[in-house]
Amino acid sequence: MVSEYLKQHTAAYHDAAEELFNSKKIFNRTFTLEDYKKIIGTNYLMLLHSEDQIFSSLSGDLADKLQLKERKKLPLIEKDLASLSLENKTPAHDLEFANANEALGALYVIEGSTLGGNVIARQLSKTEGFDEVTFNFFGCYQENTGAMWKNFKEVLDTEVAEKNYDEVLSGAKKLYTFLLNVN
Repeated sequence: MVSEYLKQHTAAYHDAAEELFNSKKIFNRTFTLEDYKKIIGTNYLMLLHSEDQIFSSLSGDLADKLQLKERKKLPLIEKDLASLSLENKTPAHDLEFANANEALGALYVIEGSTLGGNVIARQLSKTEGFDEVTFNFFGCYQENTGAMWKNFKEVLDTEVAEKNYDEVLSGAKKLYTFLLNVN
């Protein structure tokens, strides 16, 4: 299954992202509002430069199976930017996906961040200094987070042939690399 293949082959990227965003501080409750602003600002740039391209790369039938209309996150993270008084920035380099398989790999990174973001939102809502924070991006699916992740993985595993695993992995690596280097 391509979802397991991606998990194995992107583990180092995932770990690097957790390190970049000081994720350990979230669970020992030393994560600050400045740390949160960094994670929101970086994720904003990732979405700004990938979401529309990913969505336009995925066909009608595949888009329907993935419930793409329900997965749009850029407007949500823009609300978080505004509530945190962060300004929109632009990165120094472009991001492009060669085909639908690469777009699926990039979407894997975004959906994975949403899955983790739900945990982050729950944890930070119990952390001092986050009383007034709205978690539009990280809380986007609310109680449907598990179901949305399950749907995404099922479609991914059903629709991607083994011969295309490396293309999907390429898209995931492109987006992780962008995320890790955008600051």
